[in-house]
Amino acid sequence: MAKDLNLTSLKPAQSRKDRKRVGRGIGSGKGRYSGRGIKGQKSRAGSHKMRAGFEGGQMPIYMRLGKLRGATSKDAMPIGPFRTSTAPINVGSLDRFEDGAEVTPESLVEKGLLKNTKTDVKLLGNGELKKKLTIRVHGISATAREKVEQAGGTVSLLKEPKLKKKKKRHAKAKPAAAAAAPEAEAPETPATAGTEPPAEPEAADQAEEQTSEEE
Repeated sequence: MAKDLNLTSLKPAQSRKDRKRVGRGIGSGKGRYSGRGIKGQKSRAGSHKMRAGFEGGQMPIYMRLGKLRGATSKDAMPIGPFRTSTAPINVGSLDRFEDGAEVTPESLVEKGLLKNTKTDVKLLGNGELKKKLTIRVHGISATAREKVEQAGGTVSLLKEPKLKKKKKRHAKAKPAAAAAAPEAEAPETPATAGTEPPAEPEAADQAEEQTSEEE
């Protein structure tokens, strides 16, 4: 038979554990240095308030390891100033909506599929969808759009997708020497093919003087 509850039988439901009392003499087991040892950084006050990743002043691990390049590139997600992040929602989780319902970020929060509306929502194609729904999200994959349309639903985007600009490739200009080579290799015209270049006047005078000396 259970004892009657009175002041003499009161006790906590869970046994209490005495807190650690330091600096109360060597006989307590936590005296003298209070369990912190002799000297060193961790024996000082405030030594256990170091930030995450601090390694005592040496080069931390996240700075020793190599990094992926392109921190300022639009394709470097989710790092860099152009970071973009979306909350993924699969079409298989939309079965909790009634047939013909409208799916928006606000309704996803009500159904518990989304934490808040601060992040853009992107619909992905994992799972099966058998209900006709009107979906309004920020982004959607090609597979998800196909499954929604096969079920008879419609999709409208709350944010227009950004089109990637194609880089124009400029043709390299040919060097002047290469352009002049075909002109030099051009065949002779029929008018100039059978004729010889006229002799220089100095060469003709020298030939006449040689003939006169021989005579």
